[in-house]
Formats: sequence, structure tokens, C-alpha cells
Amino acid sequence: MIEFIAQNMAPIMFFSLIVFMLLGYPVAFSLAANGLLFFFIGVELAPYSNGSINLYWPLLYALPERFWGVMSNETLLAIPFFTFMGIVLERSGMAEDLLDTIGQLFGPIRGGLAYAVIFVGALLAATTGVVAASVIAMGLISLPIMLRYGYDRRVASGVIAASGTLAQIIPPSLVLIVLADQLGRSVGDMYKGALIPGLVLTSMYMGYILLMSIIRPKSMPALPLDARTLGHGVTSLFAALVLAVAIAYAAHVYLSPTHGANADILGACVGVVVIYIAAILDRGLKFNLMSRLAQQVIIVLIPPLALIFLVLGTIFLGIATPTEGGAMGAVGALIMAAAKGRLSFDVVRQALASTTRLSSFVLFILIGARVFSLTFYGVNGHLWVEHLLVSLPGGEVGFLIAVNVLVFLLAFFLDFFELAFIIVPLLAPAADKLGIDLIWFGVLLGVNMQTSFMHPPFGFALFYLRSVAARVPYLDRITGKNIQPVTTGQIYWGAVPFVCIQIIMIGLTIAFPQMVMHYKGKQVDPSTIEIKMPEMPGLGGGLGGGLGLPPLGAPAPAQPGTAPAQPGTAPVQPAAPANDLTKPPSFN
Repeated sequence: MIEFIAQNMAPIMFFSLIVFMLLGYPVAFSLAANGLLFFFIGVELAPYSNGSINLYWPLLYALPERFWGVMSNETLLAIPFFTFMGIVLERSGMAEDLLDTIGQLFGPIRGGLAYAVIFVGALLAATTGVVAASVIAMGLISLPIMLRYGYDRRVASGVIAASGTLAQIIPPSLVLIVLADQLGRSVGDMYKGALIPGLVLTSMYMGYILLMSIIRPKSMPALPLDARTLGHGVTSLFAALVLAVAIAYAAHVYLSPTHGANADILGACVGVVVIYIAAILDRGLKFNLMSRLAQQVIIVLIPPLALIFLVLGTIFLGIATPTEGGAMGAVGALIMAAAKGRLSFDVVRQALASTTRLSSFVLFILIGARVFSLTFYGVNGHLWVEHLLVSLPGGEVGFLIAVNVLVFLLAFFLDFFELAFIIVPLLAPAADKLGIDLIWFGVLLGVNMQTSFMHPPFGFALFYLRSVAARVPYLDRITGKNIQPVTTGQIYWGAVPFVCIQIIMIGLTIAFPQMVMHYKGKQVDPSTIEIKMPEMPGLGGGLGGGLGLPPLGAPAPAQPGTAPAQPGTAPVQPAAPANDLTKPPSFN
């Protein structure tokens, strides 16, 4: 019995960890306690393990070095920067301004508020990267408006929760930083790979709203005319966009001779800056060249887009690392909040407190994972997991299906940080051995982990929305109507269609890997590569005939002033050197 336990220590340790967490113990302490407990057991059972346990007491001296490796990891510095940026932006009222403006823009069409929520959710994801901030902000601002104008409660709650979870997959997502670190890959490459799947998922959300607006038009009515306070003006907005494009193209042509490949980006920046300044002057000086709607859209939309370029643009162009991009984003968020007059000591204090809590949470889980992995690797647990996964039927496809089903089920109970720190390090070696690109694998897991926020009944996004949705009937201050509350069941049923969309997105990512693999740039076919040696006139040619030497097998050229050798005669021996090189030099 002792031999059986010793030789199967890895699966026993893994399932014991699951039991620890199901009992409700904190994840970081479950990992550390499990690791230390089984380290002690493993040392005692090592003589009975037939070589499958490699644990010795001196191995504990390696723990401080492993902890230092966690704390000195510069990649993880991006997490507090992006968290701070997101919380400051949420406190600055950017989400409120965006939802109000984009809601007015899409208001005249059926389902316009739902489109606005998805669009703003994608923008907040690209600026904040924090699911809680996005869901709570949109739940506080959009949900009362959607209920006021007759939206179906399931549709309204589902679209808010799903749009908030876009912060999981659209860069600068925190989970992508952690996945890149655990997989040993570049965060910048992970961001590039995740960009197109994030945009495709956003488009699928909008496609679902379009379908529902056709099938059930009464579930998402258009805004009534009296609610469109910014009036009309889409034509004016379109004309302003055309003018901005023309200015950008002219700047591109002007800057091309001096700035080369960067001229297109600089030209776009010039066009955006010009139209932004024009909108501010038009409003401030009351020229009224643009409609109120066009002015509001340009003034509200361009600052977050500029912040996105400051963060993601510099990362994609190779100007800044993700950590440096996060630092610039944090400074940009402070500037935006100050420009709106909403930067105060209380806002900074709240942002710093929330950032410290999240960073400490991540750090303690990482330290616990280091203790767990030291023991787990000592009992050859990584080899057990690798053999288990590589031997699955179906090869690469079977492995991907099994792993995604596993992650999908574990997401019912574990947070994405816990999945990233516990499960991903066990899956990565098997994926690498099967020849799977780890960036593609990481993005695939990121899309799958996004469902952890939407799973009824344990999805965190659903909990965030439940915390801000009305629980009792209330009187609407605008219309004076009595609004019924949103039940927990309506929130859960509203999330189900979006979970199905996310599952479809997982299948699309597997079926079309080029959505992610574009991060490698243009692929080169080795069979089309042709190596051609340049001609070297005057240096000879042919095999062995370069650099003035005769071709192989040819006689040496005659020295000037000597007769050529006659056929049948012995070759002329070279003259002996003036000095005998076999003796030491003489300085007499």
C-alpha cells in the first residue's frame, strides 16, 4: 500500500488540492499548505517510490530563490499599472460620458442602447482591462436607462455582463499578461494575437443583438424622440470624419519623404488632432459648424482612443514594453481625469487601495503556486500530466478539445487567476511537445477563461451586475413610471446566449488559427529561398578558383620570367627560404 501511494503521489496531490479549494480555503494558502504537506510526505516515502519521488530536505532552501523570481519579475509590473489606469478612468466618469454619447448616436435604431453598451464595453476593455470596473460602471449607468425604455431584462442584463467581460480578451487584458508569463512568451505577442479574436467576439455580440432585434423587436425598442437630447447630426459627423481622413492623407503624403514607414501613423495622428481641436473650438466659440451630436462624439471619443494608441500602439510598434505602456497609460488616465476636473486625492487613494489589493492577491497566489510546483515537480507530477494529455486520442485536436472542456468546467469554480497559475503551467509542456504554438494556445485559453465570468451560477460578472441591479421596485425619476426589479434568474438566463457565443468563438479560434498566428508577420516559404553567390571578377571562378588561386587539380601558374614546365619533366621545387625556419632566430 505504501509503495502504491508513493508511486502515485502526483495524482493524489493534484486531487487533494481540488478538495482543499472546494472546502473553501483561500487559493494561495491551499497551494502553499498542500505543497508543504506533500513535501513532508514525499521525503518520507521517497525510499518506497522506486525512483519516482525526488524530494530531499535541502530542496526547501530553493524556496527563497523561487520567491525572489516572482517578486523580481518585471512583466508582472504591468498588472498594477493597468489596474490603476482602469480604476482612475472609471472614477473619472469616462464610462458615463461614453455610454451617454454613444447611446445617443445609436439611439434612433432598434437595439441602439445594446449596440452602445457593446461598443463602450470594447472601448473600456481596451483602456481599463478590468472586468469589475466595466460591468459595475455599465450596470449603474445603462441598466436603468434600458429598463426605462422597455428593454427585455434578460437581454439588458446579458449584454451588460458580456460586454464587461471583453476586458478579459481585448488587450491590455490582465489575464493575457499572466498567461504570457506562465507560458514563457512575450506579452506583446500575446496582445497582437488576441486583438483579432477580441474584435471578432465583439462583432458576434453585435450580430446577436441584430438577430434579436429582427426576431423580437419589442425586446429592444429604439429611443423615443424626446430622449435624444443631442438631436440629429449624423451627416455632420460623417462630413467631419471625411475631412479628418483627407487631412490625414495629406499629412501622410507630406511626411513620407522624411519619415518613411511611420508617415501613415503620424498622418493619422495629425488628422485626429486637427478634427479634435476643431470640435473644441466650434463648441467653445459657438461657430456651430458641426451639429451638437458630432461635437459630443468627437470630444468624448477621441481621448480614450488616444489613450488606447498610447498604450497598445506603442507596444505593437515596438516603442515600449507592456510594463512601460502600462506606466504611460496610468499617467494618461491621471491627465484625462484632471482635464475633466475629477481628479482628487480621494480618487487616487481609492485607485491605489484597489490596485494594492489586486496586486497582493496575484502575488500571494504566485508564491503559493511556487511552493506547490516545487513539490509537484519533485514527485514527477509534470511528467504524469504530460503523459496523460499527450496520450489522448485524436492527437492535437483531441488534446485541444479535452483541455478546453476541462478549463470550461473548472471555470465554474475557479477564478481566471487561479486557472492561470494552477492549470496553465501543467498544460503548457504537453502543448509544446505536440507542436502547438503557445501564443495561439494562450489566446485560446484566454477566450475560454472569459466564460468563467459568465457561468451561471458562479460567474463573477453576474455577481457584479447583481450588486448594482435594482432588487426592489423603484420610481423612475425621468418618466415617473414604476420600474420592476431585475431578478437573479433573469440575469442568469440573459448570460446563457452569450456563453454559447463564447463557446462558438473557441471553436472558431481552433478552426481558424490564423486569427492569432498573424502575430508572426508575413510567413516565408523556405522552398522559395534562393542563395546566389555574387560574381567576383579578377578573383578567379569555379570551385577553388577564388581569391587568385587556381581551380582544384590545375597546375600553379608560372612565375614571371620563368619558362613554363615541359611535359614529362619534374615540377620545379620552390626555392629554399633565405633563413632556416627550423632554428631559433639570430639577432647578430
